[in-house]
Amino acid sequence: MYYVVAYDIESDRRRNRVMKTLKDFGQRAQYSVFECDTDKKHYLRLKDRLDKLINHDKDSIIFFHLCKKCETQIERIGIDKKVLDKSEYIV
Repeated sequence: MYYVVAYDIESDRRRNRVMKTLKDFGQRAQYSVFECDTDKKHYLRLKDRLDKLINHDKDSIIFFHLCKKCETQIERIGIDKKVLDKSEYIV
């Protein structure tokens, strides 16, 4: 499954931890946006890890689930940072 994950984290320390965790599952698309192509099991693991890192009163993370058809409709302007094959990620 293909996910876009966007975050707004108040603390630099928590933000860095969130970013490092997301790098284990996907590729940065923008400063606070990652694209992840992974299966349901790894998605749930990612969500659980992120849930433990954030301050629920100050931070937010949004997960956008894209269907296979929607993946083909993604349009980019500028540098095209395509997500690597999910088999290339170590989780």
